[in-house]
Amino acid sequence: MAKKKIAKKFIKKKVLKKKVAKTTSAAEDAPAEDSTGGEGSGSGEVEVDVEVEVSQGSASDVEHVDDMYQEWFIDYASYVILERAVPHVNDGLKPVQRRILHALKEKEDGSYNKVANIVGHAMQYHPHGDSSIADALVQMGQKELLIDTQGNWGNVPTGDRAAASRYIEARLTKFALEVVFNAKTTEWAATYDGKNKEPVTLPVKFPLLLAQGAEGIAVGLACKILPHNFNELIDGCIDVLRKKKTDILPDFLTGGIMDAGEYSDGLRGGKVRVRACIEKMKQGRILKISEIPFGTTTVGLKDSILSANDKGKLKIQKIDDNTAEHVEILIYLPPGMDADVAEEALYAFTDCEVSISPNACVIEDNKPKFLGVNELLKRAALNTKDLLQLELEILLGELEDKWHFSSLEKIFIENRIYRRIEEATSWEEVMSEIWAGLEPFLKLLKRKVVDDDVARLTEIKIKRISKYNAFKADDYIKGIEGDIEDVKANLAQLTRYAIRYFKELKKKYGEGRERRTEISSFEKIVAKKVVIANDTLYLNAKDGMAGWGIKRDSVTVEKCSRMDDIIVFGKDGTMQVRKISDKAFVGKNPSHLAVFRRDDLRY
Repeated sequence: MAKKKIAKKFIKKKVLKKKVAKTTSAAEDAPAEDSTGGEGSGSGEVEVDVEVEVSQGSASDVEHVDDMYQEWFIDYASYVILERAVPHVNDGLKPVQRRILHALKEKEDGSYNKVANIVGHAMQYHPHGDSSIADALVQMGQKELLIDTQGNWGNVPTGDRAAASRYIEARLTKFALEVVFNAKTTEWAATYDGKNKEPVTLPVKFPLLLAQGAEGIAVGLACKILPHNFNELIDGCIDVLRKKKTDILPDFLTGGIMDAGEYSDGLRGGKVRVRACIEKMKQGRILKISEIPFGTTTVGLKDSILSANDKGKLKIQKIDDNTAEHVEILIYLPPGMDADVAEEALYAFTDCEVSISPNACVIEDNKPKFLGVNELLKRAALNTKDLLQLELEILLGELEDKWHFSSLEKIFIENRIYRRIEEATSWEEVMSEIWAGLEPFLKLLKRKVVDDDVARLTEIKIKRISKYNAFKADDYIKGIEGDIEDVKANLAQLTRYAIRYFKELKKKYGEGRERRTEISSFEKIVAKKVVIANDTLYLNAKDGMAGWGIKRDSVTVEKCSRMDDIIVFGKDGTMQVRKISDKAFVGKNPSHLAVFRRDDLRY
């Protein structure tokens, strides 16, 4: 309301009073009443009060501040959603990732390039600074799919950062060069400064979004798509093309054990639970963690175990983190500690078990849409099929062009039509003579000859004409005809062709990409059932204080854990159940105090 009142005040007309100083010449023109004062006296300047009416416009010309903020906020939110945080459904890439790959392709020569150079090259497409580009490039490199890395690119399990961009190098993988790029099928748009062109989306012939996963936070919108297994995605694409039902589940580079019973197709509201792989060693005296849950690091996992130990939720003797190339965390248990109980406590109270909530959101038709992972897989498979069809149609056109000109060249040279232009004195006469020489043979060609075709004949070098071999020319034309028939056959059976394409991808790049995360199902651990009772409940009856932190002038009640409740009966017959703490007032000289157990029939 205050903003609207202020805006209304600005709408009203204002009357401003200004003092106008006239120059000496203006004063001289004014009539003088006397020589000592009044109008025309003093320094020759006359002050006149003038009322100036300034119109501030009608209400329709005024834009309220709150309306401006609303429009600007919508513009900002739309920009963050479309241009920064959420991947596109066609290629599965965010704009920064797309621009990085485009920059790498432009610099591609088979050798490694310094990341600093790649970042600098990508800045002409991405207007958000070098740090955002470098971070996105490192994340893509750590996924081991599109970028071939060299140097210290950090460590995903330990959380160690990559070296500075001037020290590490990268190039595109063979897989990326095969499935991501094709300038002939790419739609282009001007860059932010209008000086260059960049791809609207890349023609990716693979479910890249599901293979890499994606995560981003926009304005009022979040995206979290979990990574899936390379080979399983290819098998899923083949099933889509064969019109079979698909059911894909996440797979993480860090391994672990996953319960995906509530995955809900990766949509909002679903979740997966992932556990670390824990092995028992030395007759259960040592627990070894060899794989960690997705999204955690060995440092964070170790800290969560030490924190749980400090809070009394589990009991360990010591912990060693020996992680190098592979994860290895050793947990030493105190004597008499049951390994199975300790393992369950690790899952209940530490990052050895995490719950991950997916939210599959993509950009389609310049709008965010929530699509399940199986729907995304289907769209990726069909998009690949469409791209393969477009590539075949382009290839068919190019082969037909080759056949047309090769046949035209053969007619031109074998029938010595080139000799007809020896006496020509003008370009028009040259063209006329060639047309006249070709006239009897035009019916042998499959399409109409145009002036551009005839002009190309004049560009044939004399050396080529002198060394022309009719037999080789016939073989070359027959080879083109064979290629044309193959392309037409593939277009006629496009689904089979797409299936063969996916099978070839799996054969070439699927080795070593087996599933790392074990799929299982496990019950949710109730924390109170596995918490270790390694504290003691004390009571100071005289002062009415109870808890695990009271030892002076107190008596021992029983062993307890810090997650227990206690039950207290007072002398007046009152009863209370409360959370245990280090020190709390429960009433002086209670009749009964104990750890409250819900299955105890006495209560």
